[in-house]
Amino acid sequence: MSKSTITRTFVGSLVALAGGLILLVTAGGIAYANGNFIMDGADVVGVQSTPGGWALILLAVVGLLAMIGAVIAQFVAWIGAVINTSELQDKTWFIILLVCGLLSFGFIAMVIYLIAGPPDPQPRAVLPPIPTQQADDKHTPVA
Repeated sequence: MSKSTITRTFVGSLVALAGGLILLVTAGGIAYANGNFIMDGADVVGVQSTPGGWALILLAVVGLLAMIGAVIAQFVAWIGAVINTSELQDKTWFIILLVCGLLSFGFIAMVIYLIAGPPDPQPRAVLPPIPTQQADDKHTPVA
């Protein structure tokens, strides 16, 4: 996975996370303001079954699913960055990304990697095989 693909995945997941959060909060706020929730003090004990209420609940679920997808995309971007840096000669970025990710600081490590991280590793050159000379019966001199 190239660094540009990792960057696009990471930034796209941030946009999806923000959009999902906005959709979830907006739909929940409108449902609360319209009185779609049956409240007992501070607790929600039921939902009024109206078409508008169900539409708002559906929008909130879509926002939640967008947020879950964004979290999965963040994880995929982190895995791509870890694999990408494992191919480097210097293993510093690999260790930083791996340890920070495992200690739940992967977001911070990914932001630093995308801003100041190394470029894509150069592909290793594949050398052609060295030809070996084999005795050919047609071209060998006869004594």
